[in-house]
Amino acid sequence: MKKLVYPFVAGILLVSVSLSFAEEKVLSNYSASSLKTLPQASIDNKVVSAGSKSSFKVGYVDIMKVAEQSDAGKVAKTHFEAKMDRHKAQIETKQKLIEKQKATLEAKLPTYTPEQRAAKIKDYEKKVDELRKMLQKADNEMKPMQEELIREVYKKIEKASRDFGGANGFAVILEKRELLYLGNGIDTEDVTAQIIAELNKK
Repeated sequence: MKKLVYPFVAGILLVSVSLSFAEEKVLSNYSASSLKTLPQASIDNKVVSAGSKSSFKVGYVDIMKVAEQSDAGKVAKTHFEAKMDRHKAQIETKQKLIEKQKATLEAKLPTYTPEQRAAKIKDYEKKVDELRKMLQKADNEMKPMQEELIREVYKKIEKASRDFGGANGFAVILEKRELLYLGNGIDTEDVTAQIIAELNKK
């Protein structure tokens, strides 16, 4: 069974980041070679016994819901948005100044001498370039922060899932969207609420 990878998050988000749950292998009780050595009656009994109960339990989680509703996800989102709001305020202030300068320049441009016009346009273009650099700086700061917050939240989700799964007899816990098909003999359960509760205990 391959490691299961979580995609990330959400409004921040959360985050395109990835997280894998611990792999758990479920071994068959009998190999093909050992069956050949068993009497037919014994084989039949084993088949009936195996068919009478599920071979293993699979839990699945809605990661978006966990990120949005868990305390860990809410804290990460608050930190991200607080820094983003600071950048946004600075950028909006700069934009308003540039818009005002542009309006003034357009209104007075016909009255300027060629030299004045060239100087005013150059100054305006300088301000626009400063805004462009400000936007790039914000992007360069926010992307790594977002990725780090996503990694931290998913690491906590991974641990909560491992603790809950191990304590409750689950063979594997995976992301809901990975659950495309499971055959007979497998118990499935949505454990999103339980994982949120597990996370909120930390």
